[in-house]
Amino acid sequence: MKQDDMIKESSAEIIAESPKTVSKQMEVFYNPVMKLNRSLSVCVINAYFGKPARIADPMAGTGIRAIRLLKEAEGKIESIDINDYSEKSVELIKKNLELNKINNKFTIHNKDANLFLLESTGFDYIDIDPFGTPNPFLDSAIKRIARDGILAVTATDTAALTGTYEHACERKYWAKPLRNYLMHEIGLRILIRKIQLIGAQYEKALVPVLSYSKDHYYRIFFRCEKGKKKCDIIVKQHKFFQEKYGPIWTGKLEDSALIQKMLNYADPESAKLLEILRDELDVVGFKELNNQKMEDAIKKLKSKGIESSRTHFAGNGIKCDCDSATLFKIIKS
Repeated sequence: MKQDDMIKESSAEIIAESPKTVSKQMEVFYNPVMKLNRSLSVCVINAYFGKPARIADPMAGTGIRAIRLLKEAEGKIESIDINDYSEKSVELIKKNLELNKINNKFTIHNKDANLFLLESTGFDYIDIDPFGTPNPFLDSAIKRIARDGILAVTATDTAALTGTYEHACERKYWAKPLRNYLMHEIGLRILIRKIQLIGAQYEKALVPVLSYSKDHYYRIFFRCEKGKKKCDIIVKQHKFFQEKYGPIWTGKLEDSALIQKMLNYADPESAKLLEILRDELDVVGFKELNNQKMEDAIKKLKSKGIESSRTHFAGNGIKCDCDSATLFKIIKS
């Protein structure tokens, strides 16, 4: 592995490999496309926690996420446990921490991610960011997330969740995917439901506070609430879409108040996405508009008392609380 590449990401400067193709074959994993993913982790921790939190990064790779958190959210961190199964990764993490002049608030581990979590006493924030499906790590992460803590989950397994491999989705996520322009939203909601079902087993209600689809991955931040009744409320919001796709999570994808706080810590790229997510209407699905100005369409709908918004799932997508026939009748008038 080349280790002479100096990479700067936000406040951090690290040694990492810059491959032409990101893959599991990398000796120490680093994906530059996930910069936004990491930036939003910083925003969530700064905006959510009122007192210093115990944080876990079970698959740390180069250590870039942990380093950024320690530099950009230092006041909100009590401690951060940085783990990776690879010995070469651990060596590089130590070098990168030293390079960034970080010398406290962290502990480094060299264990299997699940073993690392299960041997711990628990955390206020756990970040599950694997290559591919998060399935192998969900049970141990949910067991160790604290009450009112945040569980962050990334999935790059979008081919299954969006219906390219329908049977893989049914096998891994216990739901039937939809293969059309709505596939990214339905795939995200399928993933949320799967994670919530594992939480319900342990009487942990996992409530999405920030969820989005971007590039090749899905990302969800859950607030962990404890209690049987809270889990029952979650499960009641698992329903089929169009009677045969899913089941999916039909509840809210975002906490708008939290997103508003996050904007205080956001860089321009993060703020652009957060503003759309904050204002996105709380309905399942959206309609595609062709040859229509989005601003004009939203203005016409609101003049008729119909709530509507842009959606981050598609540049030409509009969310509204009316049927398609009403929507197109109004915007064509």
